[in-house]
Amino acid sequence: MSYTALYRKFRPDNFADVKGQDHIVTTLTNQIKANRIGHAYLFCGTRGTGKTTVAKILAKAVNCSHPVNGSPCNECEMCKAIQAGTSMNVIEIDAASNNGVDNIREIREEVTYRPTEGRYKVYIIDEVHMLSTGAFNALLKTLEEPPSYVIFILATTEAHKIPVTILSRCQRYDFHRITIDTIAARLTELLKAEGVEAEEKAVRYVAKAGDGSMRDALSLLDQCIAFYLGQKLTYDKVLEVLGAVDTEVFSRLLRRVLAGDVTGSIHILEDLIVGGRELGQFVGDFTWYMRNLLLVKTSENPEEAIDVSSENLKLLKEESEMTDVETLMRYIRIFSDLSNQIRFATQKRVLVEIALIKLCRPAMETNLDSVLDRIRVLEQKIEERPVQQVTVQPAPAAGNTPVSSQEERKPLKAAPEDLKKVMAGWKVIVGQTTAAFKQALLKSVPKYNGDTGEPVLFVEFQTPLGRNYPDGSEAAKELQEIIEQQIGKSIELHMLVAEDHQQTNLARITVDEAIRENIHMDVVVEEDPDMLPGE
Repeated sequence: MSYTALYRKFRPDNFADVKGQDHIVTTLTNQIKANRIGHAYLFCGTRGTGKTTVAKILAKAVNCSHPVNGSPCNECEMCKAIQAGTSMNVIEIDAASNNGVDNIREIREEVTYRPTEGRYKVYIIDEVHMLSTGAFNALLKTLEEPPSYVIFILATTEAHKIPVTILSRCQRYDFHRITIDTIAARLTELLKAEGVEAEEKAVRYVAKAGDGSMRDALSLLDQCIAFYLGQKLTYDKVLEVLGAVDTEVFSRLLRRVLAGDVTGSIHILEDLIVGGRELGQFVGDFTWYMRNLLLVKTSENPEEAIDVSSENLKLLKEESEMTDVETLMRYIRIFSDLSNQIRFATQKRVLVEIALIKLCRPAMETNLDSVLDRIRVLEQKIEERPVQQVTVQPAPAAGNTPVSSQEERKPLKAAPEDLKKVMAGWKVIVGQTTAAFKQALLKSVPKYNGDTGEPVLFVEFQTPLGRNYPDGSEAAKELQEIIEQQIGKSIELHMLVAEDHQQTNLARITVDEAIRENIHMDVVVEEDPDMLPGE
């Protein structure tokens, strides 16, 4: 006997076996029990959610001789005939290949004849959105006022393509995507019936790969069982069959990307390609992985937002602390664009490599999120590579007497070149101060007098906040210590406030003028013997 695929072998034959569509099952069973059956139904939803299956069960239930709680008994002659596809009362039509006006005219002619057996003639029109405009118009009148013994069940995945005139004549039922838990429970049940041993983690991954479709999940499970026939179905085996990638690989790849390691990222991609992983699947799964990271980063209860094990959730929380929301959104944007491009590309590997380089090198883009990522990289480099502190010790001159240890430890005075370094690295120095003092220093101007060569640094505050930090204050000492540690030499520090000089009767005194005023030199006026008196 030929093999029957799992999704056909275990197709539900009564409403109780339909999973994940309780809102529809309850409504239909109540209609059948109360004999309030409609004349036209529209079943909408994504593929593999049970539209055609429920339509066939409904066709059996309305013709069943002994229905049980609104479900068909599957024992009477009518149920068996409909199940076998030999009943003349249930007519299935594929609108994708029978979408012309003539096909609908045949239906209009057939509905005039009463059913030879049973109570209802049921027309199941699958993919009804494929009908032409003329065919829809031909169906209108019959759909609005069919004979009492005719029921139309229209099924579609694209309800927006159906004319409003058709929609208004039908009872619409929207089939939901089936949850991972529901699919996993159904797969576990079927595996026991088939006598196949499988890991729970493997079953859940197949359920997730089904993307809300029970039929897709059953087809994938059928594929995995056939590849490892007679063996236990493990998580690694499922990944190998489906060409998927383990989350541990995503974790290593993300860490390489955050570190800006292009070579390491390309090597990980190379290993995946050599291992036979499908690049389209990899792009989709990595995008989903980063989506989970974003939810962990932004959600108050990530356990409810994402469906992962507690072990993987712990790892996601750890990695979410390594980056920020803007960076993750940039990564997701790049890979979402890549998923659209890679579908029809011939050089898929090149596109994926370019995307990874973009992640590692935000300077390649000019978007706002890439600019924020570049700032993150710069801040990370500053933290990893602080300003080098160099202390220059003078070599003792030959023949000089040794100095005392106290004199040896006395630092040298800063030279103009040292003060230039201080001014060049002023932002780094300010960043090492305390919060309130830092805010005042961010709006200050450091200057020095290069003519005298004296190690005097003037800091002019541009806001009144500078009055809180006069010479000799704890904040001034803190700043002086930071500067001396940076250059390894001693300096003299003076704090000035620009606004204070404006309040005097004199003209505005700048830092340059203050430098000239603080030149401590004795001025001696010598008379010229050749000069005449009074000149």
